[in-house]
Amino acid sequence: MHDYLLSLVLGIIEGLTEFLPVSSTAHLRIAESLFHISLSDGYWKMYTIVIQLGAILCLPVYFRTRIAKLLSTFPHGERGDRTALTHPLGLIVVAFVVTAVPAFLFTKIIGKHLESLPIMGASLLIGGVVMWMVDSWNAKSEAAGRGEEGRIHTWKMEDVSLTQAVWIGACQILSAVFPGTSRSMSTIAAGQVARMSRAAALEFSFFLSIPTMAAATGYDLLKSLHGKNANPIGVAQIDQHGWMVLAIGLVVSFLVAYVSVAWFMAWVRKRGFAPFAAYRILAGGLVLIFATHFVG
Repeated sequence: MHDYLLSLVLGIIEGLTEFLPVSSTAHLRIAESLFHISLSDGYWKMYTIVIQLGAILCLPVYFRTRIAKLLSTFPHGERGDRTALTHPLGLIVVAFVVTAVPAFLFTKIIGKHLESLPIMGASLLIGGVVMWMVDSWNAKSEAAGRGEEGRIHTWKMEDVSLTQAVWIGACQILSAVFPGTSRSMSTIAAGQVARMSRAAALEFSFFLSIPTMAAATGYDLLKSLHGKNANPIGVAQIDQHGWMVLAIGLVVSFLVAYVSVAWFMAWVRKRGFAPFAAYRILAGGLVLIFATHFVG
């Protein structure tokens, strides 16, 4: 496959799967096996970081109005009952800090040993079952609406509590330790378990992903540029062809991620996460079969 076409395909995969609860890492790893390329070596390692940055950039653009409003109401909130710690922006920082240190330590120790198709397949399948159970658990309350008694008591991101933020940050560690779990899936399911509505859990997940993914990809990019990876690559080593491949992947992942975020927000508010859970279960089973029979 020509590098330009390959970059287009990988950019689409990254953009589609980064914010949906289906694991972009697992899908890129599957693509690596199908297209017979190594996304962990040299140039292609940098490429995966660049297209992930492209996907990340869509969030501040898509949520620019919400971000501006949150900044303008900091630290007291819209109702004037918040502090710097309990304002949504403060809670996002809290959840990020809860995730950052343990995730960094765990991935340094065991992360690389878990980047295998069987583990990713199992993570997809188990995560799908968990997501299905949690979403079904909350379905009745979602259908009843805010005026009815039910499990859910946090309908908006502005009402998220400190305890809920800490819980979501802790659950996000799973996605760093077990590739295929999906950062989005772990934070959304955690939010629902903590009695948040689908919309509140999803929006908090998106906002939390901005610092989380920016820190992770920035760290990986610095390692690639400064020779701390096994197969480092410097900017000076990239020729015109290489820059074009990077640019295609960056732009495509940004555009596709932007559309997928907009679609996902609208879908979840009306229909929930069950189709994504079913997809994870099916994909996980297929990956396990593929890894067992076709990958040596």
